[in-house]
Amino acid sequence: MLCLIQARMSSKRLPGKSLLYLNKKKLLSHVIENVKKSKDIKKIIVVCSSSKSDDKLSNFCKNKSVSVFRGDQNNVASRFFYVLKNTKFKSFVRINGDSPIIDYKLINIITKKFNSKKHDICTNVLKRTFPKGQSVEVISKNFYIKNFNKIKSKSDLEHVTAYFYKNKKKFKIFNINSKKNFSNINLSVDTLQDFERISKLMKKNKTKHCSWITYCLEYIKYFHNEKN
Repeated sequence: MLCLIQARMSSKRLPGKSLLYLNKKKLLSHVIENVKKSKDIKKIIVVCSSSKSDDKLSNFCKNKSVSVFRGDQNNVASRFFYVLKNTKFKSFVRINGDSPIIDYKLINIITKKFNSKKHDICTNVLKRTFPKGQSVEVISKNFYIKNFNKIKSKSDLEHVTAYFYKNKKKFKIFNINSKKNFSNINLSVDTLQDFERISKLMKKNKTKHCSWITYCLEYIKYFHNEKN
């Protein structure tokens, strides 16, 4: 299965975050390395913009021998469309580049569910019970290509899958829920505060693989009362 990691350097809240050093590795390196551990992922492509602001991001990926696709800065959905038009894979996983502790075992669970039945999309974000930073979407390539032209609004083009969730009754979307609701926990990196929080969590958990649940419990223990 193909994995498309959506990344950028032009974040307004934390500019250049993809290449910031997070515990001796650049943030995007953590995302890529965790995704590579998934047994179902056969190829990774980092999807970024053709803007000059993403030149460093593109060069970083090339130096790491990771494929890159560059497209329209604002129409993110179109980047996915053009990648998929030129790939042999029948489905893809969408991961956000601000998720340095994405759990590959969670990716495996959701890809397995997608493969078990004929879903258009298998996700854990339609009704969020997992924390931010653990969002996984598995989507049929033909489904996405067929319905791409229906995505019209500026917001939906930027957020790629939002249109499908708004029109969920028209599509075959399966949502996976956590047994316990952790939706109030943020394990993604959007601000400097997020960056510092994740850095502390990673330093506390030095095992080879730390599950998303462990991170949630650590988050609750140390940061639950913080004002976000």
